[in-house]
Amino acid sequence: MGARTKARKRALDILFSADVRGDDIAVTLAAEAKRAASEPAREASWLYAREIVDGILDHSDDIDESIVTHSRDWKLERMPTVDRALLRIGVWEILYNEAVPTAVAIDEAVELAKEFSTDDSGAFVHGVLARVARAS
Repeated sequence: MGARTKARKRALDILFSADVRGDDIAVTLAAEAKRAASEPAREASWLYAREIVDGILDHSDDIDESIVTHSRDWKLERMPTVDRALLRIGVWEILYNEAVPTAVAIDEAVELAKEFSTDDSGAFVHGVLARVARAS
């Protein structure tokens, strides 16, 4: 598993944990930063995970608006927590990270959805992110 794939999973863990616990994402990110400081072998994945989460925090309103616009009648609060987090990661990578090809951002989010969410999540995440990509 590549460093960016590991980073996306770490970002997913941070976003999911904050959402489920009702914590502020910045608080959860700070706790993860403290833990990451004691794991120098995982520094490469931590740096990109932090970039993802910081990017989502910086553009949260636009990212959520894009998800709602392209999810075809799904409200954010009705989406499974994992799907919501993966969509935020995918939309950030598509719209705000030129270093990641759109197809890679979509594929990575879909694979994580298949691994960690519902049976229908892969197709749902793919559909929303593909529509976001076409509109960008």
